[in-house]
Amino acid sequence: MTSEIIVNGRRYAAPSEPTVVVCIDGCEQDYINQAIRAGVAPFFAGLGERGAVLAADCVMPSFTNPNNLSIVTGAPPSVHGICGNYFFDPEQGVEVLMNDAKYLRAPTILAEFSKAGRKVATVTAKDKLSALLGSGLEGVRFSAEKANEATLAQNGVDDLLAKIGLPLPAVYSAELSEFVLAAGVWLMRTMRPDIMYLSTTDYVQHKHAPGTPVSNAFYAMLDKYLTQLDAMGAVIGITADHGMNAKTDSIGRPNIVFLQDVLDMRFGAGTCRVILPITDPYVVHHGALGSYATVSAPQSILSEVAQCVAALEGVDRVLDNRAACARFELPNERVGDLVVLAERLFTLGTSATSHDLGGLTAPLRSHGGLSEQQVPLLLNRPVRRESNARLRNFDVFALALNRVI
Repeated sequence: MTSEIIVNGRRYAAPSEPTVVVCIDGCEQDYINQAIRAGVAPFFAGLGERGAVLAADCVMPSFTNPNNLSIVTGAPPSVHGICGNYFFDPEQGVEVLMNDAKYLRAPTILAEFSKAGRKVATVTAKDKLSALLGSGLEGVRFSAEKANEATLAQNGVDDLLAKIGLPLPAVYSAELSEFVLAAGVWLMRTMRPDIMYLSTTDYVQHKHAPGTPVSNAFYAMLDKYLTQLDAMGAVIGITADHGMNAKTDSIGRPNIVFLQDVLDMRFGAGTCRVILPITDPYVVHHGALGSYATVSAPQSILSEVAQCVAALEGVDRVLDNRAACARFELPNERVGDLVVLAERLFTLGTSATSHDLGGLTAPLRSHGGLSEQQVPLLLNRPVRRESNARLRNFDVFALALNRVI
């Protein structure tokens, strides 16, 4: 059995102990801080003395799909190709969800270790990531959302509800994430994978600020399962796909810049196309509103479009395709002519009539911009730092496998 593998130009030592990487969706650092202050997160609190407490940048845009795929490939979107949850596919000429494994351009660490004969498992909350994370994987792979449909042939395991002992969770619930962690503990107890990747959902973070009772209860739940994995001897690396911020005015009303409405009025309906890469099948809790958008427009008016958008209240900056892809390591042909970033308290929409805000039962919280880029990077063992160079969330596997002391 091989002692190391090379994936996308990076070397990963084969684990001598079970290694678990956990992506806590939407984990702004203050969520953990406040749970520790409330006395409900002893595992997290103890990492300062016996582990490694670091900070890292997620990839841009600060959305779920690009970051989960960066974590499991150890590479930016320019390498693996997944630059949003949703994009305009020029080959089909339509806007599509970027959930199909055909859009993935690079192998994953999970798949390569499984091909090298290691036991590998991945569990994700929402099914939208299952095909991407499981691409090429010869092992256990399933989502909490569709755990009741898992089969031995397709997912490497079956009868999950009975085996894990939890009912099928609702997709819009904290229980969806709990199922992921409970499944991880069950897999560690029964299969003891060499490598395991667990990815939660940010339903709680979209609705509840750090330090609130619901948030603290959620992190107490995570802490409980992480404690169990730790007690089983696993090396644990924890990071996030993105942070989370309030996106409202001073009295809690959503701050939204409806870009398509502005551009249609200025340049004519259908002249420009606004894409919101946050869009996925689960928009109830954020209304498909995030702080990153792309715009496609005729080259003859592109400069004028950029100036128009940059002048809008709530817009942080506008970059052309070349500048945005160079700065954020994105695949040029899958990004529009312009990339638009909102200020910290603002989101970007298409047209006012295209967003259903009926599901926003709490003040809008979302992500996508630079203000949600810094995330935790934690390990339950000390690690060697070879330099003080910038860390990325997709360094977590390299730290857990190569630099644990």
